[in-house]
Amino acid sequence: MTRISARTALLMTLPPLLWAGNAVVGRWIVGSVPPLTLNFLRWLLAALLLLPVAWRVFLRPRDIAVHWIHLLLLGLLGVGTYNALQYLALVTTTPINVTLIAASSPVWTLAVGALFYGEHPKRRQILGAAFSLVGVLLVVARGEPSALARVQFVAGDLYVLIAIIAWAFYSWMLARPPATMASAGWNWAEFLLLQVLFGLLGAGAASAAEMASGAAPIVWSGGVVAALVYVAIGPSIIAFRCWGSGVAAGGPALAAFFGNLTPVFAALLSAALLGVPPRWYHVLAFALIAAGILVSSARRKS
Repeated sequence: MTRISARTALLMTLPPLLWAGNAVVGRWIVGSVPPLTLNFLRWLLAALLLLPVAWRVFLRPRDIAVHWIHLLLLGLLGVGTYNALQYLALVTTTPINVTLIAASSPVWTLAVGALFYGEHPKRRQILGAAFSLVGVLLVVARGEPSALARVQFVAGDLYVLIAIIAWAFYSWMLARPPATMASAGWNWAEFLLLQVLFGLLGAGAASAAEMASGAAPIVWSGGVVAALVYVAIGPSIIAFRCWGSGVAAGGPALAAFFGNLTPVFAALLSAALLGVPPRWYHVLAFALIAAGILVSSARRKS
């Protein structure tokens, strides 16, 4: 038996698929929109889209005031830090390096859980992390292990590492909210809107600093507008909604294993856009990551 249901699996699979599209779009839009400004515009548009269904949250300002520190941290970690550093990484380092470092996500999630939340990793979780990591490395190496020896890391890779650690803390904070937060009664749209608004404080400051430092102006086009609409709806509203529900149902450690599906989906989307069929290592990588998920979520028989 496993503790993962079909609904939870779907909730945790949709975000990596949407984030894979985000990575493809993010690479495509480099040169048209500065990365930190792209992150700010993405979440500003997401906030505007959420307002019509979540505006009632402002009718209870006391609830916001009581939990503002937790909301600020969620916003800065998930909106202001993680996504901004990802876009920045697409400019300063290679997609291979980004994928390699992102593959360590389950390790950092398990470490944060052990150090700060008293959740020590089980043997099955460590084994699952190993399966998942091998699967990601297969995609990165394109089925040729010797290719990994040619990877060179640069200073910009630090952005990705910080982003992954920030995301680990974000996921655990979603899973372990303050006990008093349940009394606020926020629905998913209201809760996400509050995170986005607090996160925009950091994202806006970063964008302003980027433009003040001499970043190139935005080159507007129909494609850029379409890309902004996609990253605001898919990888932002839909993905964060599903991720939050998936983390609540299965826990942040299990969700981190699903996150490693992102490079597989990104490879498949890139291949589809280029008209190149999937290779054998994509199939094997997916099987290994799926095995890691199943092993990590398996319940010990009583």
